[in-house]
Amino acid sequence: MNVNFEEIYHFLFETMPGIGVLVGIGLLASIIVCVILERKTRKQFKNHEKTEDDWSLFDDDEDGEEN
Repeated sequence: MNVNFEEIYHFLFETMPGIGVLVGIGLLASIIVCVILERKTRKQFKNHEKTEDDWSLFDDDEDGEEN
């Protein structure tokens, strides 16, 4: 397998579609990290009493009542 790193570099950093790929990878990585950290935080603070100022990223533990 012969990989030309100059072509890969040129595509990723010198063309608009390549920059779009880099931005997309960055966004996807950020979303994955956010979801993982949110779940770890929920697990760590599972006994936290809900207050009026609390909000949820996933909204899966709401009563269904809105003010």
